[in-house]
Amino acid sequence: MTKLDLTNKRIVISRTDSIGDVMLTLPLCAWIKENFPAATVIFLGNSYTKPVLKCYSAVDEIVDWKEIENLPSTQRVEFLRELNIDVFIHVFPKKEIAALAKKAKIPVRIGTSHRTFHLLTCSHRVSFTRKKSDLHESQLNFELLRPLGLTTIPSIEAIQEFTKYFQAPKAELPTAISNKLNSSRNTVILHPKSQGSAVEWGISNYNQLAIELEKTGHTVFFTGTEKEGEQFRSQINFNENIIDTSGQLSLEQLITFISKCQTLVACSTGPLHIAGFLNLKAIGLFSPRKPIHQGRWKALGKNVKIIVNDENCPTCKKGKSCKCIEDISVEKVLNSIQHLKSPKSLENESLIDV
Repeated sequence: MTKLDLTNKRIVISRTDSIGDVMLTLPLCAWIKENFPAATVIFLGNSYTKPVLKCYSAVDEIVDWKEIENLPSTQRVEFLRELNIDVFIHVFPKKEIAALAKKAKIPVRIGTSHRTFHLLTCSHRVSFTRKKSDLHESQLNFELLRPLGLTTIPSIEAIQEFTKYFQAPKAELPTAISNKLNSSRNTVILHPKSQGSAVEWGISNYNQLAIELEKTGHTVFFTGTEKEGEQFRSQINFNENIIDTSGQLSLEQLITFISKCQTLVACSTGPLHIAGFLNLKAIGLFSPRKPIHQGRWKALGKNVKIIVNDENCPTCKKGKSCKCIEDISVEKVLNSIQHLKSPKSLENESLIDV
């Protein structure tokens, strides 16, 4: 495949799904900026993920897909044309967006060959499969850069270097939360829900972990949306050191808040990825079932710890629904929080605990 000349080109990375998916796509932007400094990287995302995109300095411009969707159909193509796009990369395949990019006559349109509609809408189609691959999601995204001259998929260690472009905003936090952050106690965020994107550890486990953490001198913050808070508030033993912040923080404030804490525990969900990028002690609780396993979806970052209950769970091996994640002991998670080392000391150690 002939390498494309990207001198002074305007390149769109299109990923209009959730926070975690977007976080694992951001390294593409950094690779482009490092290899083609004069290129302009434009990220086409959802309005919900805009605060995340604003934190990443390798993104030059942000386009909100919702704004395009809200335009009359006759104006959508013109909107894209006015962006003067040279290269359009469909990381998250979406038929409507692919059709618009073609109608806008964007010269280079890259997508996976495993979407039928890309046969008619993309100028460059890359053949790879996500579902059966052993590669991490961030590595799979790099497959789409092959038409730009990429010859080898980077290692996870190389991709993790691109987290350096992520900087937390300085959003003002609610006074009650800020006051707790200013105490001398260690701080841990527990994010128990996933909006259905992952198998969860269970509220009773998080509650017991919070109780044990308080005993050892930690201030524990539960985070989540208002809807998520409604699902777990009645099951948590809240007090002055176990605090409910659910529904109180915008996404921008949540990123700021995470950056000011020391540890975050969650299943495979957006806040875990944010914590990883910010080099917190990010402890991810995973099911080993493919394709939702840690090998595909672990957070990027040098201070990330992954815990599974049984990496060889026979039910998960068969690809069947399984709740073995709930059998991860509170003691194991507590021990990981108390003993997870600094990023430098982790360089030569296994980061998966089973």
